[in-house]
Amino acid sequence: MTLLRNTVFMTAAAVALPGVALAQTVLQINSSLPEGSFAHVFLQEYETRLETATDGAVDVQIFMSNTLGSEEDVLQGLSLGTHNASLSASAIAQINTRAAIFDLPYLFEDRAAVQTFADSPAGDMLREGFEGSGMVLAAMWDNGFRQITNNVRPITVPADLDGLKIRTPTSRQRVEMFNTLGANATPLSFGEVYSALDQGVIDGQENPAQVVDSARLYEVQEYMSLSNHVYLPTFLVFGEPYLASVEPELAETMLTVATETAAWTFEWGETTDGEVIAALADRIAINEIDFAAFQSAAAPLYASPTFVEVIGADMIAATRAALGIE
Repeated sequence: MTLLRNTVFMTAAAVALPGVALAQTVLQINSSLPEGSFAHVFLQEYETRLETATDGAVDVQIFMSNTLGSEEDVLQGLSLGTHNASLSASAIAQINTRAAIFDLPYLFEDRAAVQTFADSPAGDMLREGFEGSGMVLAAMWDNGFRQITNNVRPITVPADLDGLKIRTPTSRQRVEMFNTLGANATPLSFGEVYSALDQGVIDGQENPAQVVDSARLYEVQEYMSLSNHVYLPTFLVFGEPYLASVEPELAETMLTVATETAAWTFEWGETTDGEVIAALADRIAINEIDFAAFQSAAAPLYASPTFVEVIGADMIAATRAALGIE
């Protein structure tokens, strides 16, 4: 299923350019995650597909671990024309507040629900939220459901979070969520997480299982609780100045191939999640949670001004309608 449509550049299929002599165009893509992460796998797949679709007219260059600068600086650089593209997650909500819809806990039950959202009027509203930002949303790719890890105890019910210093992204919504559930939310950039856990500055963090694995967080954490509290996709965004600087056919193909890659990332993520969690069982203690207890504890967040005023009541209503949530 196609996950995202782009009304400016999209066509039904990737546009190959046979017989057209073009100088090779460089496309640099930044990610905050390390080599070997799911983000790296997705970008490598995109690189292969795009270079094939353009018959080598595009040279995709992948930069992991924020090699091109901090995630925030790179995102700002997209609108300024100093950077080309970024595969980002939580930081996108600082650019497009409608993306904070993914901070509402227990909204998406599975990846199929995310695909339903993306192809709905709510997905259109999300894309429109990038207008005026100087960047274009090419596609939403997988990222996974977020899990809680910590060094103190297994988390089974919300009370188990009481007093724990849990690292969150620099998102007011995620901070309020964990504070509401009883934790002491501690915003940090992802690059600081490993050392903060190692030094005991924080007790735990929350990320997809694949991040726990690829960033080797299991080396500095004792417990992983399968909380599935939030599903957050990764957003492949391009700078408008960059797209305007390349051949229109190439810009169109870059965006189309990104969309076509999306379904593959979701399938890969579904399979890999299970494999990663099984492999982590030998490195970190894993437990299930009382899902109903967490849903009940998180219910007040759906009416919280921190969420409603940022995301927009219309965006929340459209998403709930798309997902069939009363």
